[in-house]
This record gives sequence, C-alpha cells and structure tokens, in this order.
Amino acid sequence: MRDNPNSTLSRRDVRTLMLAALGGALEFYDFIIFVFFTAVIAQLFFPPDMPEWLRQLQTFGIFAAGYLARPLGGIVMAHFGDRIGRKRMFMLSVLLMAVPTLLMGLLPTHASIGIAAPLLLLLLRVLQGAAVGGEVPGAWVFVSEHVPDSRVGFACGTLTSGLTFGILLGSLVATWINTSWTPDEVLAWAWRLPFILGGLFGMLAVWLRRYLEETPVFEELRRRRELVRGLPLKVVMQGHGGAVMRSMLITWMLTAGIVVVILMTPTLVQSLFAIPPATAAEASSLATFALCVGCV
Repeated sequence: MRDNPNSTLSRRDVRTLMLAALGGALEFYDFIIFVFFTAVIAQLFFPPDMPEWLRQLQTFGIFAAGYLARPLGGIVMAHFGDRIGRKRMFMLSVLLMAVPTLLMGLLPTHASIGIAAPLLLLLLRVLQGAAVGGEVPGAWVFVSEHVPDSRVGFACGTLTSGLTFGILLGSLVATWINTSWTPDEVLAWAWRLPFILGGLFGMLAVWLRRYLEETPVFEELRRRRELVRGLPLKVVMQGHGGAVMRSMLITWMLTAGIVVVILMTPTLVQSLFAIPPATAAEASSLATFALCVGCV
C-alpha cells in the first residue's frame, strides 16, 4: 500500500508531515491557552463572593472537562475516519476546535449573564476536548499512513513535537499579554486576545489542511472495497485489545506529566508563592521548549 519500507521521506512526505505538525500546533494552542489564564477566568466567570480556592478549583474543573471529553471525541472521529476518510475528520477536528476558542474570547462574564457564563464556558470546553480527542490520534494515523514504515517513529515524534510547540506558543502568548498590559487591563479586556487569536489560528489550520492528500492506505482500502463494515472500535478491541490498553496507559502518564508540570504549575506558583505571571510563563516556555526537542 505504501512505498518501499526502507525508503527515505519524499518531498511529499515532508510536506505532509510539516502541514500536519503546523496545523496540530495551532490546534493544541487553542486547547491549552485556557490554562494560562485560569487565574483571570476564575475572577471573571464565578461569583465575586466565592472563596478564591473554590473559584480556582472550579476553573480547573472546567479545564479538566476538556480532557474527560477527549476519549469520546477520539472514538467518534476515529469511527468516521475509518468510514469516510482521514482527511475529512482531520479538517473537522481543527474546525471544531477553532469555533469554541473564538467564542470563548467573546463570552460575556459572570457580571453580565450570571451563572450562564461558567455553564457556557464548560460547554465550549467540552467541544474543545472532543476536537483534540480526534486530532491527536488522527494526526498520528494520518502521518504514519503517509510515510514509509521505517520512518514512522521519526514522523510521529516530529508530529508530537509540533503538537507540543502549540503549548510553547501558548506560553509565549501568555508572556506577551502579561508583559504588554497591566493586570487591570488583562482583567478588563486583554485576556480575550489569546482566545480570539486562537480562533484565527484554527481557521488558518483548516485552510492549511486543504492542501493535504488522503492517505495512501485509506485510498487503497477504498479501491479494494475493504473498508471496515462493522463497528471500527469493536474490530480494533477484538484484534488489538492489549496494545490499546498499553498505549492508553503510556498516554495517561505523558498527559499527567504535561498537565501537572507544564500547564498547572505556572498558575499554582502564582497563587501559592506570589510569583509574577510573566516570570511563571517564561519558566514554562523554557520547560516546554525542552519537551519539544525531546519529542524528536
């Protein structure tokens, strides 16, 4: 179905990998930019008389809701990716991320619409989680079905580095916001800029993915009329249940490390040790850059 497994990456393979990694970086930026502004969101989207610790807890709960929605998004998008094509779902996932991110930047706060503000924020966060749940495994499948067998590890590592670069981009944008405006200005309106920018990033990613081609593996299966006729999830679990469980455990460990060390720590050190937001964001940027390099 693919080229000689010992061949090197062709120009088309490199182009596909770069477009997939860049689009993934822009989408991952949309998913994680929320966590860099949890302190501001906690003040704006919950009652002012609520204890600070409870506001932080509920804000991180909304952030976590995105992760809880990821498995469902992955299952649904993988199902249709096996039936109608990888590229279509690859484009849908980034569109499903871009629209909620843009709407987050336009949401009224608790002072304007009361309890509806955090509820709408929760709904948008769940949509983001479903989108990234389809994006990450879909991206790995997409590039691995394009490149030669001997280059799958390098391609998936490069793609993961691209996804991680989205976290670095979010950290850099957070640093820019916190150093360019005063805390009062950030609280008043500047916090919206990263989300609006993220929505625009997402639309750019959709446009970039127009230039991707369907994977040779899927095209060959479609030509041979060998696409999965049953429930794809059932077929995978019956034939590869052990591998699925191992990959889930490894992914959980990686996700836990990224969430705790890279994403949550900058916010926690601000509230616990009074470290300035700009300093916390700079430290997070350095750690994320090391993670990007390590993925390759």
